[in-house]
Amino acid sequence: MSRFRKKRGKSSPAIQTASLPDIIFMLLFFFMVVTVLRDAEIIVQVTTPEATELTSLERKSLVNYIYIGRPVQRYQHIYGTSPRIQLGDAIREPHDIRFFIEEHRLRVPENQIPAITSSLRVDGQVTMGIVTDVKTELRKVEQYKVNYSARPRID
Repeated sequence: MSRFRKKRGKSSPAIQTASLPDIIFMLLFFFMVVTVLRDAEIIVQVTTPEATELTSLERKSLVNYIYIGRPVQRYQHIYGTSPRIQLGDAIREPHDIRFFIEEHRLRVPENQIPAITSSLRVDGQVTMGIVTDVKTELRKVEQYKVNYSARPRID
């Protein structure tokens, strides 16, 4: 006769959680390193107009943003209250657009230069005079791909 043995408490071993904080901190540092933060601090107040037919830009790295609006409250003592042009982190004049576009073209691979788009983020209360000056300077630099930023209309 054969003997049958009882299976005594054979359970799976407990999961080791000692390395869990290390893994969490590695993930945290990874996301902190690869996250891209906003490039420029917004100095001018921009409330874009509403639109119904909107399309999204595909290659954000090929877009340079030009902000046009009145300076925010904390910069009004420096720049006044008239509409200004912001290129990158600074308030500039229309003739500085040439250097801004050329600097952006130097950072982009040569085969992608024709795909560069200038996105105008213009406050809805700004007159078209300053916008026309910006568009004229963009034409002088041969930057013909221009996009106007807008927010979707809520019905």
